[in-house]
Amino acid sequence: MSLLDAAREVRERAYVPYSKFKVGAAIRGASGTVYRGCNVENVAYPEGTCAEAGAISAMVAAGETVLTEVAVIADSPSPVPPCGGCRQKLAEFGAGDVPVLLATTDGAEMHTTIGDLLPGRFDAGHMART
Repeated sequence: MSLLDAAREVRERAYVPYSKFKVGAAIRGASGTVYRGCNVENVAYPEGTCAEAGAISAMVAAGETVLTEVAVIADSPSPVPPCGGCRQKLAEFGAGDVPVLLATTDGAEMHTTIGDLLPGRFDAGHMART
């Protein structure tokens, strides 16, 4: 199963009773294992969880901290990029050259990288004292 297929499959499990906007994400850890996440809404906005954050959480819970590939899919007119917070989360666990595939359920695709999604990212180097 491709990474996009994994994202497509988990998207169907999204809990979105308010927006009805299902998003699925799948990431590949350095081990090759695929971790999935879907968005989960809460009536107390903005307490929901994004699909990308769910996939990262699954990866970390499994003991991995490096991702090597990302796929995100939604039913939208054009591919939906991760929100700002998820871009930073992806950057925490993936290098700037990690490929990111953004797709729609109708088949449109956009290929990018974590670095292109979040140029000038804040990282641990900003916290180091010389």
